[in-house]
Parts: sequence; C-alpha cells; structure tokens
Amino acid sequence: MKRDIINIDEGKCTGCGLCIPGCPEGAIQLIDGVARLVGDLFCDGLGACIGRCPEGAITVEQREAEPYDEVRVLQNIIPQGENTIRAHLEHLKSHSQHDYYQQALELLREEGINIDIEESAQMKAASGCPGARSFTFDKTDGISTQETPSQLTHWPVQLHLLTPGAPHYHQSDLLLAADCTAFAMADFHSRFLRNRTLAIACPKLDEGQTIYLEKLTALIDESRINTITVLIMQVPCCRGLINMVLTAMSRAKRRIPGKGIVLGIKGEVLAEQEFLEYRS
Repeated sequence: MKRDIINIDEGKCTGCGLCIPGCPEGAIQLIDGVARLVGDLFCDGLGACIGRCPEGAITVEQREAEPYDEVRVLQNIIPQGENTIRAHLEHLKSHSQHDYYQQALELLREEGINIDIEESAQMKAASGCPGARSFTFDKTDGISTQETPSQLTHWPVQLHLLTPGAPHYHQSDLLLAADCTAFAMADFHSRFLRNRTLAIACPKLDEGQTIYLEKLTALIDESRINTITVLIMQVPCCRGLINMVLTAMSRAKRRIPGKGIVLGIKGEVLAEQEFLEYRS
C-alpha cells in the first residue's frame, strides 16, 4: 500500500539522537552512528520527529510501505514501562487517531495494563485554561506602564495554544520565534515584533509537534499570512524550527516569502537569509 511515512537522509544525519524521543512508537533507532527507520510498520507517518532534527534530515514522503501495526508497536513499547506507554497513548489521542487509541487500550487491558489518557495536554489547554482564550489587544488605548511599550497585539502566542483562524492572524506578517530569543535580545519588541503577529515554540522540548505542522500550514492557507519570519538561537537544535516551517510551506497550497534569522546567545544577529522567495 502507498501511504505517508518518514524518510531519513543519512547524508544529513549527524547521529545526535534528538529525533528518537520524538517518536513514541519506537520507529527510529541509532544504528552505525545514524538514525534509521527500523521498520515501516512502526511508523504512523504523522511526522512527530521532524521538528526534533536540527539538520533537516527527516521528511515525510508517500511511498509503498507496510501498513502501520498498532499490535507490533505495543509489543515493542510495553517492556519500556508506563511512561513510554502513556507517551504513545497521548500521541495517538492528540492526533485524533481514535481507532488506534481504542485498539491500544483493548490490547493493554488484555495484558492486564489499565492506562487511559482522559484528555490530552493540548485539548486541556485549548478547552479549560483561561490563558488559551484568544483575543486581540486594542493598541489605540495608549495605556502602558512601561517606558518602552509592548508591541504584542494578541494572545495567546504559544503555538500549541493559538488558533490559526483568529482574526489577528489574517493577512498578517508572522514572526515564529524560538522561546529563548526574546530573552537574548534586548530590543526584541522594537526590532522584530513591531507590526507582526507572534507565535513561539521550542523544537527541542515541546511535545506534539505534528500539530505545529498542521497549524503552520493552516496559517499559510487559511489565515493567508503574508510572510513568515523565523527567529532562532545559534544552538543546533533550534534549526528544527526552520525545518518545521519549510515542511509546512511545502505542504501548503499557497506560496509565501520566508526568512530565517539566527541570534547568538548574547543577542547579536549572526545570520539572516531568505529561505523561500515565492509570490503569495
């Protein structure tokens, strides 16, 4: 059968292993110093590992592959303990893989293991947390207790929490910033955030990054953002954010200009490069 499945470019892989925790199914292992897909049947093709790779060595392609096998996946991860099982269940539920999720629960109960994920972290954040409520600031009110007024015009900004359909993103210029950048650069607001909408993420620590790909694609196609600027730190894992954006751009129907900016740990701009030059 032909289906979505990950592809690892061994020429780009440095063997850092950052992709392995991003695959709850255990489909990736380090073999002879490089990351390899150990079996088609372990890979669900959702690409949770993509944002973890600092070298852009992992992509999702469509090719002939064995069907994903939930039974074999569970046999592989059960010996690794409850935390690994929970991570797998959370992965299935947060990506709306309801059939596989129910199948996993039944198989686990047959093994005498009773674990259920009532609600994913992303679902809880979106439905129950007041901090996830979307709204736009009125910047004309002139109220500010700061010497330098904030240039933030909306809330929320964390990529898991934001809603691509929120009106403030429509035809805006988007800044996707790694979490640490605003702390490294003193003039972050005036230099990068002014006249832009904001989303923040960490490609190394954040879970559920396939949702990031879906949201970035929706921002391009549905919110029709005009441009996207990706601001990252110089550390290698941060490049996963640019790789994630490039993947979303390749999946989107629209083509927009994009730019990547790399900051040093003291806040200096080390590199700036347009990585896509298409007309919108």
